[in-house]
Amino acid sequence: MAGVELGFQHRFLPGRDPAAPALLLLHGTGGNEDDLLPLGEALHPGAARLSPRGPVLENGMPRFFRRLAEGVFDLEDLRLRTDQLADFVDAARREYGIEPPIAVGFSNGANIAAALLLLRPGTLSGALLLRPMVPLVPDPLPGLDGVPVQLVAGRMDPIVPPAQTEELAELLGRAGAEVQVSWLPGGHALTREDLEIGRRWLQSPAR
Repeated sequence: MAGVELGFQHRFLPGRDPAAPALLLLHGTGGNEDDLLPLGEALHPGAARLSPRGPVLENGMPRFFRRLAEGVFDLEDLRLRTDQLADFVDAARREYGIEPPIAVGFSNGANIAAALLLLRPGTLSGALLLRPMVPLVPDPLPGLDGVPVQLVAGRMDPIVPPAQTEELAELLGRAGAEVQVSWLPGGHALTREDLEIGRRWLQSPAR
């Protein structure tokens, strides 16, 4: 299914495996609602997939929120867009009959997923964050007791310094999330290792 209903241009593919968690697929800058559909199927075959397009344009490229410069976020817009995305997820759950999804976010999509965890706890049942940064530091921190989160970062990422990943892991851990961090030797682009790590994490009985 595709459409602009529920406030976002999006795609929804019903699940074939009733035991699989629903996945909320959140693309990076310049992506769209089709980009991560194959990744979602590869990560957990048969899972329902909900994939919105970021509503903000930066030089014609879709994003989920505005930034002022590379790595410098418009925090007012980030809060607004996080609320809009959380409301969309809530509406999509009612429309499509799915449980709170696990977010699979890449880059800008990973950052808005982290913001969902921090600002709208309960929207997600977990998150696989690929190349994330710290979106913001809320005060007070939310209660994320036991929410599983997997971060995957590149040691040579020119966009996301390792300290950003470490800070996000520490922040989510202080909020009570069950955080795992995996480091890859490469940069910002996704690799087969990301898929393998994500698949193991998503399909682990311990998650």
